[in-house]
Amino acid sequence: MIRKFTTLFIFAVFVWLIWSFSGRNTPLQESKSYLTVVEEVNPSDSLTNNILAIQPYMEVSDYFNQDIYKSKLRQYLAAAGTKDFIDENTLILFPENVGTWLVLVGEKHAISEMKSLQKVMSALAWSNAFEFFLGFLKTGDEINTESSAIFRMKAKVMLNAYYTTFSELSEETGAYIIAGSIVLPAPSVMEGKIYVELNGPLYNASFLFGPDGNVIGEPILKPFPDSTMDLYSDEPRKSQVFELPFGKTSVALCKASWHSQSYSNVSGLSSGTVLFSTFCTGEHSEPSNEIIAAMERNSKNTDNLVKLGSKEENYPPSSTRKVKSNVAFNVFLHGDLWDLDLSGQPHAMLNKRLLPITHAEKGGVWSLNF
Repeated sequence: MIRKFTTLFIFAVFVWLIWSFSGRNTPLQESKSYLTVVEEVNPSDSLTNNILAIQPYMEVSDYFNQDIYKSKLRQYLAAAGTKDFIDENTLILFPENVGTWLVLVGEKHAISEMKSLQKVMSALAWSNAFEFFLGFLKTGDEINTESSAIFRMKAKVMLNAYYTTFSELSEETGAYIIAGSIVLPAPSVMEGKIYVELNGPLYNASFLFGPDGNVIGEPILKPFPDSTMDLYSDEPRKSQVFELPFGKTSVALCKASWHSQSYSNVSGLSSGTVLFSTFCTGEHSEPSNEIIAAMERNSKNTDNLVKLGSKEENYPPSSTRKVKSNVAFNVFLHGDLWDLDLSGQPHAMLNKRLLPITHAEKGGVWSLNF
């Protein structure tokens, strides 16, 4: 009986190994940019700096291979380059979670045919059963233990693809890049490199890459966690301020523009830049009436609230008069990723005035001079 059970177990493991490793290395088609808008928001001969905001249209197949991922993002930069939108005074902004789905690097390509993110996570767990178990042992008190274990088991692979991509792109362009965000366990920066602690809490984090390919400053953490992939915390985090050649720059993730606490350490940025990297789905792509009302209340209590991330018609000119920062931009991730209804359109502000922007149905590139 024991011999039969052992034989059956070995056979089952053998079949699982074949299934697990199949479909991971099949050829992938070259990715498409789906670029519909390449626009200079405010053409100027006198302004010498610019923010280049990228709205990539990502597909599941863009994340299976690091080279394809980099090639996809490079297409948007190449389009900007043909318009002379990139030079040494350019700050490139990518959206929130553009790196999170690198959790798919090296995985079974059949995942692209699945219809829901929940099924994808289950497939990742089953096809990496041993690694998933080790990741599960490292999981803390996050609400979604399955997702937490998956992000931990793939953390080093994800980080390598993310860091390599944006480090090389920043060197290629000679520009500063805010690389969008990625979910990592306890990320830290040492001597321009990113490190993780697999036992640490998960953070939704972004990073600023310099023209030399190294990371500048500390990780940019999402200030107001609002999903099971974020650190479980009740405390808002301050927006980080960077001293860059073209002025002080504050970077915040997601819906930070709706919270006055985000600006507790950027007071006095009378000539600075505030940037928001955002990921919104479906009904959350625009603020609700309650959030708009809260923003209006906050504007009476702070001089630094940048009211971006909402429909422009919700804000008459008087609502932005108290903004001190001269430049602000908010950009969103778009794409065809399972049942995630990605949406949201970019918003730009210069000298306390919201500027008209051509919206992009899919991929978009916008240059804001300042």
